[in-house]
Amino acid sequence: MSANPITTDIDFDRDGIQHGFLKLPHSSEQAAWGAVMTPVTIARNGAGPTALLTGANHGDEYEGPIALFDLARNLDINSLSGRVITIPMMNQPAFAAGRRTSPLDGGNMNRVFPGRPDGSPTEKVADYFQTTLLAMADVVLDIHSGGKTLEFVPLAAAHILDDKELEGRAAAAMQAFNAPYGLMMRELDAAGMYDGAAEAMGKTFVTTELGGGGTATAQTVRIAKKGITNLLKHAGILKGEPEIGPTVRLRMPAAGCFITGETSGLVEYCIDLGAAVAAGDIIARVHDPERPGTAPRDYAADMDGILIGRHFPGLTRPGDNLAVIAVPA
Repeated sequence: MSANPITTDIDFDRDGIQHGFLKLPHSSEQAAWGAVMTPVTIARNGAGPTALLTGANHGDEYEGPIALFDLARNLDINSLSGRVITIPMMNQPAFAAGRRTSPLDGGNMNRVFPGRPDGSPTEKVADYFQTTLLAMADVVLDIHSGGKTLEFVPLAAAHILDDKELEGRAAAAMQAFNAPYGLMMRELDAAGMYDGAAEAMGKTFVTTELGGGGTATAQTVRIAKKGITNLLKHAGILKGEPEIGPTVRLRMPAAGCFITGETSGLVEYCIDLGAAVAAGDIIARVHDPERPGTAPRDYAADMDGILIGRHFPGLTRPGDNLAVIAVPA
């Protein structure tokens, strides 16, 4: 198999702070001999663990880039023991276009791992993460929110894994991040995910869902910034102890946590995010806007729990994820 074409002027083993790019050659209508330029910041101060921090795995999720821009500007090298690799826009073409997926190839960065060095642009970036960046990391944080089509309570998450030692490390790191909600998570569609690639290599992996609607708020950005600092302290990379406040601990026991829509129309939510629900409670109604006299289609909870995620914005189609329910741990 061919070598990955991505290059960088960054020296990952040099002490100090470096700002640069991951440069992926890409020929397009706009630039025949052009490149996809993904910003990267490396901060290293001697021996110690390595944290790999990423945002905009999906390009319409903004808490990660904002918080990681802040970290890249303000990280004090003298407070560091080890290395921090910061990539604010993991899918840079998607971020630049304000889209979930890349406009270059339609690639969803979180569904193409392990990638291919001779594949599409998105697959090449995934392969570089798989073979180069993840190999360096001890702890991995991938900051997500709901983007333009989902909205969540602000949560940090670790996965329920067969490897219970790895699950325990991830759960402890997730709790140190200390979002208002902490979730032991099951994925609706885990194939090709960055999460699974990191976990298969034995890396401590934490992710988030910090809001949604294709924007960021002052609250969700504060949560992201505090969580990054807490996680780096937990990993022993930054000096000091994590700042821990109250959190609601949650788990996802079964596939029934997800409610998938089967109809098109205008969605009316009957339960607000963060509210308790009981099995049988109506979560949402979908109205047919072309037939005002017809009854809406009701969607009910399959279990007792808390509504942690919902569809966004107001119109929905068959196959949309209408709601996510989690159970207090």
